[in-house]
Amino acid sequence: MFQRCLICTDFSDGLQRLIHFVPALAAGGFTQIVFVHTVPLWEEGDVPRVDQERIEAAQARLQGVVNHAPPGVEVIVEVRSGKAAEMIPKLLEQYHSDLILMGTPTRSLVQETVFGSTTQSLTRNTKSPLLILRPQLVAVYREEELNLRCQHLWRSLLIPYNGGPSADYLIDRVKGLIAKDPDHSLTQCHLVWVVTGGGRRTEQDGHQYQMAEEKLAAVKTDLAAMGVAVETVVRTGDPLQEIMTVAMEMDISAIAIAYRSRGALLDWTSPSFANEVLRNSWFPVLFFSPKE
Repeated sequence: MFQRCLICTDFSDGLQRLIHFVPALAAGGFTQIVFVHTVPLWEEGDVPRVDQERIEAAQARLQGVVNHAPPGVEVIVEVRSGKAAEMIPKLLEQYHSDLILMGTPTRSLVQETVFGSTTQSLTRNTKSPLLILRPQLVAVYREEELNLRCQHLWRSLLIPYNGGPSADYLIDRVKGLIAKDPDHSLTQCHLVWVVTGGGRRTEQDGHQYQMAEEKLAAVKTDLAAMGVAVETVVRTGDPLQEIMTVAMEMDISAIAIAYRSRGALLDWTSPSFANEVLRNSWFPVLFFSPKE
């Protein structure tokens, strides 16, 4: 589904391991891979300045990957001085990347509010999708496992759907990528609708179930017509909890989410399902940035 990506690593997220799996990433469809690392300004003394020693050390750590790129795949190393949240949008524009791959630890709302987040900034300021891999998972993969993961980053997507504008926007983005993907790297979708309820099913719940099933059936028909296997699931309860439960039960590669308007993502202290998934999911998350 994607051909040109930025892999952004701070060397604590485990994504620097991916320099050894460029052939596997290429097998997943990438034709251009840019490894990005940012070095903070050295602020000792009166005037902040570029920390050239750390820049050279980071370049040496990543540069070897360039010499082992498979034919037809361009691999670039970019080590810049400054803040990642400011540098990444510039590199996106420079290389016309269609995906940002980064590692973000799960955090509580308090931690996110106090410390901020590069991910939070990127959801505000970029239009390219983000694929978020949790450092805790990347760190424990054996080489054989990580090699397979890199080949199938989005083969099977779990797509939360509730018939709302953001859900329809998400489906439109997924359909657009499928239409542009000659290799059919996305082979399966799990459409999940969570009816919010309190446990025992009521007559009203029954109507909501029926409506959910009918709307999911229509979306399933559209996706299936594009050559994707589709499974639909309707659950009741807390949306985040039920989505995580279904994710554990299904054989998925990532959870896809989106929000149509940037407004709800400008402040992560406001309640939003997309925000909650971005903060709390242990599964890889494919987030489609708003078009507005």
